[in-house]
Order: sequence, then structure tokens, then C-alpha cells
Amino acid sequence: MISYLEGRVLQVQDNPPRVVVLTASGVGYSVILPAFVHDSLQPQEGETITLHTFYSVSERQPLPVLVGFESARDREFFEQFVQVEGIGPTRAATALTMPVPTLAYAIETEDLVTLTLMPGIGQRGAQKIVATLKGKVMDAANRPIETGSQRQRGPDTRSDVVAVLVNLGYRNTDAVSMVDEALRLRPELGGDAQELLRVVFRASGAAPATR
Repeated sequence: MISYLEGRVLQVQDNPPRVVVLTASGVGYSVILPAFVHDSLQPQEGETITLHTFYSVSERQPLPVLVGFESARDREFFEQFVQVEGIGPTRAATALTMPVPTLAYAIETEDLVTLTLMPGIGQRGAQKIVATLKGKVMDAANRPIETGSQRQRGPDTRSDVVAVLVNLGYRNTDAVSMVDEALRLRPELGGDAQELLRVVFRASGAAPATR
């Protein structure tokens, strides 16, 4: 089982997000990155990367699937997420466009509107997710959102939340307007990306526009 990789990025693919990591042993691994991981890491060819990985192979999916995360805690959430009926590793990796704390909070509060914003997860899928995981992901729900950009240059909450919304399919101008309106109503959230994102979702209550 492959649970951790460290090596040089040989190739970056944006759609779907994926990197090829060359390890010290000379083996190159193709790793799927959920959108929130890709956006946080912003991997570049030639740089060194470390990933906590989820490995899967099955009769339904004979080709091995390797999914990468920045932290072991995010991988643990993914391991729980794929236990939902009908959601395999590839579908789960595509669906995870928002940070884990945001999704976990939506599960614990039965926020189906937020859950249906995930690609490929409709109303029925959101209900299955809540039925399977509610009460099991509270620790993840209580974690703060921390992106790679935050660790490098300090918090930029407004930009981080706008980036999450754009990644979900909102037009950039709409995302900026939504975040600015939320900050106008709740200026104290300027340093709390997780709560700011929740306020935006509650205020909009709508699916993203098609870009």
C-alpha cells in the first residue's frame, strides 16, 4: 500500500488535476489531486512535493488509483467519504472541490445545498453522504481551513474564498461580489475563511453559474 510520496514533479495536468511524482527510487507515480489540493499546492514541474496518498484497486476499477493530499487528516476524511454507497475513489476525488472542513461542516449540519455544489453529487447523493457520515466527521468540521498559500504568505481570506467559489463554477465577478457582500454584513470574518464561506453559501442558496 502506498500511503506517502516524496519526490520531484515531472508533469502537471490541470484537467483533471494530476501530477506525476518521480521518487528517489526512480519510479514515477501518477497521482490524482482533488481540486482543493491542487489549488492549495499549485504544483510546478521540477519542484519537490510531499503527498499523503490513498491507494485503491478493485475488480470494478482494475487500474490502480492514487489520490494525493497535503495532510493525513484530509486523507482520513477521504477514506470515510469513499465509504458512501456509489462514490468510488475517482468520483470522490472529482467531487472534492471545497476544503475538507467546509464539506465536513455541511455534512454535520445536513447542509444539502452546499453538498450538491460538488460535481457529480446531486440531491440523492448529498442525502446518502449525510446519512452515512453525519456524526463521524465532527473533528474535520471543527478544523480551520489552511491553504498552502496561507502557510507561505499569511492569510488572505477574501482571495482564498473567491478562489473556492470560482473553482465551483461561479464567475469571478459574481464570486467577488458574493464575498464582498458577506464581508460587508460580517466584517469580523475577514480572517476566518471557513466561516466566511459558510456565510456566502447560506446567503446565496443557489447552484453556481456555468462558466
